[in-house]
Order: sequence, then C-alpha cells, then structure tokens
Amino acid sequence: MIDIVTRRDFLARTSAALSALALPSGFRSAAMLAVADRHLLYVAEPGIRNYVEWGGIGILVYDMDDHFRLVRRIPTMRLAAEESAENVKGICANAATGRVYVSTLRRLLCVDLATDALLWNRAYDGGCDRMSITPDGRTIFLPTLEGPHWFVIDASTGDEITRIVRDSGAHNTICSQDGEYAYLAGLRSRTLGVVDVRTRAVVSEVGPFGNVIRPFTVNGSNTRCYVNVNDLLGFEIGDIRTGKVLRRVEVPGFKAGPVKRHGCPSHGIGLVPDERELWLCDGANSRLHVFDMTESAPRLTHSIAVRDQPGWITFTVDGRFAIPSTGEIIDVRSKRITASLADENGRPVQSEKLLEIDFRDSRPLRTGDQFGIGRRDT
Repeated sequence: MIDIVTRRDFLARTSAALSALALPSGFRSAAMLAVADRHLLYVAEPGIRNYVEWGGIGILVYDMDDHFRLVRRIPTMRLAAEESAENVKGICANAATGRVYVSTLRRLLCVDLATDALLWNRAYDGGCDRMSITPDGRTIFLPTLEGPHWFVIDASTGDEITRIVRDSGAHNTICSQDGEYAYLAGLRSRTLGVVDVRTRAVVSEVGPFGNVIRPFTVNGSNTRCYVNVNDLLGFEIGDIRTGKVLRRVEVPGFKAGPVKRHGCPSHGIGLVPDERELWLCDGANSRLHVFDMTESAPRLTHSIAVRDQPGWITFTVDGRFAIPSTGEIIDVRSKRITASLADENGRPVQSEKLLEIDFRDSRPLRTGDQFGIGRRDT
C-alpha cells in the first residue's frame, strides 16, 4: 500500500526535514535550498478516454525526487451515481500565478497550487479540448471539442475574451515559450495555424502536410514544427518561418498496424528539451522510437518497448526522464525504464495529460508542459 499524505502533511514533513539539519550557518542555506526544492509530477485522470481503471478521477501528484512515489490525490469532480467520468482532454499550469488547469470534454477547471483548492469550474458551449497557457499565466488558448473555433480565455477568471475561428476541428494547442505565438492544429486540417498572442490574429500557416495534423511539437526558436499525421508511422517536419513542409520521416524496420485508440499509427511526439532527440509513439508495436536530431536527417537510434499502446510522450523539465502515456518513467540517457506510475493500491496508472511542477519552499518555481516542446533557445 502506498503511503498517501495530504498536502498539509507533505509540507510538514518537508519543514521537519529542514529543521533537522544541524549544519554550520555558513553551509545551512545551500543545504536547505536543496532540500526545499521539490519536483512533482501532476497527472490528470481519467487521462485515457474515460477509463477510470488507470488512475480514477482527480490529479495524482508524484514525488519525482523519491522514485516517483505517489504522495496525494487532488479531487477535481464528484459524480452522482448515474454519471460517468468525463474524459480529461488537457492540462497546463503556471508558476507565477500558482495555478494548474485541467480541461474535460465540457469544462475547464482551475486549481490553486498552494492549497489544492478548486478555484473555479467553467463549462463552455462547444466543449473543450487540449489547451495551452501563455508563459505569463494570463491567457489560455482553449479549443472547442473538435469544433469551429478556439476560445481565448482570461486565465484568472475563466471568462471568454474572444474567439479564433478556424473551422478546422479545433484540437491540439501550443503556446510558444517566448510568449509570442500560439499554434493551433485541427483534426480536419492539414495546415498548422500560427497566431500572434498579442493581437490574437492568425499571422501565418505551415503546410499543407501529407494528411491531417494530429499531435505536434515545436522547437524553442519557433523555426521548426514536428507533426504526426494520419496514416503515417513517423512524422513530418515543417518550417514555421516559410510555411513549407521540409521532410517526411518514416520509422524504418517497423510496420503500421491496428491501434486501440486515435486511429493513426503515430499519436504522440516530443523533443527532448535540448532538442538533440525526438521521441515518437508507435501504437501498433507498443514502442517509443528515438531519433537523433543532431544531423541533417533524423536517424533512428533506439526503439523502446512499453506496457501498452502509447498515445502521448512528454519530458521532465531537465530532460532527464521521458514519460509516455503508458506510465513508465524512462531515463533519457540510458533509454531504460526506471519506474512506473501506480495508484494508491499499486495498480498501473496511465494518462496522456501530465506535466512537471517544481516548488521551492512550498511555492511554485517552474512548470513543465504537457507537450514535449523544445527548450534549447529558451
């Protein structure tokens, strides 16, 4: 049985550890700082469709500094007996404002990182999908559920500011790390929309790609995008500045086959933060494929078997670990599985909606991202 603690108990234990340090004053501050920094993984559930058997309902919080041990569960919604769980569609957070957000099929929830309290729960006409927040924590770009438009949301209140109409089947969304752009991908479009965050206007497009865009990621300099498309076991590369498609990359030595979810061979793609590698999901073969991105052409270097069909991949902020939706924790350097996420009863946990949030002296310090975005130039 995993020892679950409340947030109050968790902070009390950290405080006690700090107090126990019997060190000379000249060394105490540095040692206390090291103990006070906490690296936590926030996993939103149900994060694979509405399958509660892989983590239940809520946000599971794992201590990354203690072999990804589960430390608490944050309640998000209570269901009546006749209700079924709502699919979680996305997660994002901001350290400056101290908030984490979870979207479901119908609503957007805002949780205070200091208290775990639910601050607001807002439903939107047309539903919700995988959103993204600007680095200043002020604005959320929230897609409708495969609908015609994206909402631009005030992150403090959940109020609608405006809408961006694309008529593309609104779906995946990324805000750039420099706060300049939002990237909008629809399930019925082969082009990626690039939005000026300040004016909220579409300023350019990338594509058309070989098929409609599924998961995608971008590098830190806003010059390249890497996209999954339907019917491709692999990915395509786009030049954000020119709008041109540069390359189509197929996974050598593997064949596409039936998949449980998402309907495409590769659903999930991410850059290691230093952008030296790209990791790709392969549902049919239950594998992650790793490509070396340091040469002119991407080169497959590793294929890693996982416990189920992966549909998403992200990374810790420092790039040390890769975390697929199947719940394994993979050491990026060695390519070995070092841990697996589990719930209070030791059952496997899976989710496509998760990110890292770091704390210093119980205050949010930095946040990761649900997408495996590049950070080399940020």
